[in-house]
Amino acid sequence: MVDKILNKYSDKMVNAFLNNKVISPLPEKYTKKIFAAQKFRKLCESKIKKPIIGFKAAGTGISVLKKLKEKEPFYATVYKHNVIKNKRNVKINKFALGIELEVCYLIKKDFFNLKKKVTKKNIKKLITHIAPSIEVVGYRQKKQGIKSLGDLCSDFGANVKFVLGPKKKFKNQNVKNLETKISNLKINQSVKGNTNTVYVNPMNSLKFVLNKLQKDKIKLNKNFYVFTGSSVGVVPILAKGIYKGTINKLGSVSTKIN
Repeated sequence: MVDKILNKYSDKMVNAFLNNKVISPLPEKYTKKIFAAQKFRKLCESKIKKPIIGFKAAGTGISVLKKLKEKEPFYATVYKHNVIKNKRNVKINKFALGIELEVCYLIKKDFFNLKKKVTKKNIKKLITHIAPSIEVVGYRQKKQGIKSLGDLCSDFGANVKFVLGPKKKFKNQNVKNLETKISNLKINQSVKGNTNTVYVNPMNSLKFVLNKLQKDKIKLNKNFYVFTGSSVGVVPILAKGIYKGTINKLGSVSTKIN
């Protein structure tokens, strides 16, 4: 039986998520510790009836995990209405945390019939396409900054929008140690990164998410995306305008922030 107070807060969060609203901050008992935040996130996601398009890895920066005293990232569900095409506009509010540049994979629905654990050897057979992507991150709560990994987890993974760049057919592309950059040329803002900052590398982050999906017995009947985490950290959005992200050997993706 779900606790009545927990249920009430989850209803508020779901309403904010579906209607693009901002609510008062959740009590720390639901956000401070990752176990409680995971429970809260899963309850909220169980109340969303919109189509699921994939999943995201969050908290994938090793330095961030150490700072927050966590052992591993977490994953969250990504819904179809929050994924948009390359060069589309994203509207933000003042509680936006920033913008991220990620490697994204399209995974075969056959994964859900896999009877064994995902490994380095069998994971490549599950991938159909690879693409650069941008994630705009922010809260649906009136709070700023990150005090714990649970802050992000409890707020639907803090994903506002995903911008999907041009997809390439997966041909065992190497995603280790690739230079990345995201820029707003209008204000001369540019941040460089590397794919190796993403939980060792994006392929390892993908493996983490897929194994968690197996453990949680998640099932879909279609191919799905996995967004593997930021290669540039959370880059502050200093001004509106076009942000362009480039991942060496993989391509570029852009969005106009309004």
